[in-house]
Amino acid sequence: MPSPPPSPAYLVLHGGSILHFLSLPESVQAGVSPSSQLRQPAPRPRASLRAADVVVDAVSGRIAAICNNSAETEAFLEGLHTHTTFINIRDRIVMPGMLDAHVHVTASSADLRAAASTLPSLMTARAVPILQGMIRRGFTTVRDCGGADAGLAAAIEEGTIELAPRLLFCGKALSPTGGHGDFRGAGEPFLPLCRCCQGGNSTIGRVADGVDAVREAVRDEVRKGAAHIKVMASGGVSSPTDRITNLQYSEDELRAIVDEAAMAGLGVAAHAYTSEAIRRAVKAGVRSIEHGNLADEEAIADMLAAHAFLVPTIITYERLREEGEQAGMPRELVHKVGDLVERGVDVLRMAEEKGLPIAYGSDLLGAMHPYQAAGIALHLQAQSPSAVLAALTIGPARLFDLEDEIGVIKRGAIADLLVVAGGDVTSDPTILMNEENLVYVVKSGRIVIDRS
Repeated sequence: MPSPPPSPAYLVLHGGSILHFLSLPESVQAGVSPSSQLRQPAPRPRASLRAADVVVDAVSGRIAAICNNSAETEAFLEGLHTHTTFINIRDRIVMPGMLDAHVHVTASSADLRAAASTLPSLMTARAVPILQGMIRRGFTTVRDCGGADAGLAAAIEEGTIELAPRLLFCGKALSPTGGHGDFRGAGEPFLPLCRCCQGGNSTIGRVADGVDAVREAVRDEVRKGAAHIKVMASGGVSSPTDRITNLQYSEDELRAIVDEAAMAGLGVAAHAYTSEAIRRAVKAGVRSIEHGNLADEEAIADMLAAHAFLVPTIITYERLREEGEQAGMPRELVHKVGDLVERGVDVLRMAEEKGLPIAYGSDLLGAMHPYQAAGIALHLQAQSPSAVLAALTIGPARLFDLEDEIGVIKRGAIADLLVVAGGDVTSDPTILMNEENLVYVVKSGRIVIDRS
């Protein structure tokens, strides 16, 4: 039998334009006094397009070259004596794979308590189609904020789960007793299938009270391979016994969590809604505020001074209001959502005006996962198209400390790429809400979705 054709060593996306970001020139601030400049919002990058070929090393999975024309591409490939695949993308746009900074890939139901009575093997199996849907929508890296673990990440990395985004996980989110990660009802000392509420349960959280206990919990999640630590610093929607306005964890406990994580080289993501919860978390040194829907200007200023990121998750509140009960969330918890959509848009607008770093998050649960990219339309109520594209790419990459690896198209970066049809994303990012506009999805140099 004839031998199969060799796998391509290089993949060339030819004939299109690449998305990149231009920083505003320093001359924009010319004539402004130094003291006034300190009060100005940080310059926002502007999304732009330029004609270029992207040459991908399919063996290393990285971008080998960005060539301005066909002659440069031919010159780069000349003499390499390798099998090369050329794809003429016909004036379409090549952009980095999108990044989602707040997901729960094991949340197959909007009732997060249901995980406590679900066998881990079944929960993992149900995560597979959730992960597959994410990469079909063009999200090539996601940050899980409670539920995923090292086994799921390893299954993706080794190819056992073949179609999935890169997974950055925290393991279990840390919660005080009665907090947002404690899913026991008022009359329950234990969760189903578990005689404790610590790291052995199947929900997204673990209970730890006191400075010594939270240090131990952080160390345990680090031992299990966490890429970041998640802490519940306020009440939330999906927890049964707290209010959104509750403050959770003492300042001493928050500082201990951040300190322990820092010793492992990890940042801390804090679930927080109110201004006071945000201020306490930022004072302790957290890296990001998740949600933040009830923040005021002072809380935003505190975040800006601390170089903390905002991860708004507005789309989850819109979907919970529309179909939360149908997706499994108890009615009394859905009622907690209230005006969080409108408040979230207002806070995002204020954060954008102040120049706060922003990373896109979805935080969707159960049957609502398919709306992952629909948050783009909500972001556009508060951000420019360029800012929305940054929040989907370079913003999360910086939050993850991976800005040279993902969320960017440059030589040496991981080749996570989207080939986009349907128009100019720099003026209309809603194009990305329709996955049929993603002609190709490339992850680590390999075409994983082909809609050509």
